[in-house]
Amino acid sequence: MGGASSSSSSSSSSSSTKKRLNKFKRAPGYEDPAVLAAQTTFTANEVEALYELYKNLSFSIVKDGLIHKEEFRLALFSNTKGSNLFADRVFDMFDLKRNGVIEFGEFVRSLSIFHPKASESEKTKFAFKLYDLRGTGYIEKEELKEMVLALFAESDLCLSESAVEEIVDNTFKQADSNGDGRIDPKEWEEFVKKNPASLRNMSLPYLQDITTSFPSFVMHSEVED
Repeated sequence: MGGASSSSSSSSSSSSTKKRLNKFKRAPGYEDPAVLAAQTTFTANEVEALYELYKNLSFSIVKDGLIHKEEFRLALFSNTKGSNLFADRVFDMFDLKRNGVIEFGEFVRSLSIFHPKASESEKTKFAFKLYDLRGTGYIEKEELKEMVLALFAESDLCLSESAVEEIVDNTFKQADSNGDGRIDPKEWEEFVKKNPASLRNMSLPYLQDITTSFPSFVMHSEVED
């Protein structure tokens, strides 16, 4: 009797564990690696490696298989301190469904833009949207100033008001070719061509070797495949 009971208990525990692991492996918004590879710069193997990263991030704080803003901030800046315009803006652009969380498919499609092999055109468009805070189709001076301040804040750099104003003014002098006080997509494209360094943060070299570099920059998964 005792043996049968023990066997039944063991079987139940094994079944429960298996269900938990399956739920963990197939997080909400999971998409087939082959499909995502066909739609992005990544290979199927790279997408599988990204899924391991995604699982770790999406279970780091809330543990529901979705990446929340605080988990995204932890991944990007190694902290979950108060909101920052830059971090919030990048999160919102990854959150393609605008539902307050990042699903796996969104994670891969958005991250693909940062792949070294992604086209300059994709990177240019993403960067423009990043600065177009109000979604008007133009980059206004105040928007650029807000983003510059946010970027320096994340880097723990403190610039004077006049230094920030100088950065913004110089950018507009070069980019605002028609002098209307705002930068449109075409002007931004021309500006980027003349100033390629403006896209330097739009490429993450490790994405090119995600399958081999994965263990070195992602915490070890608690769940084995």
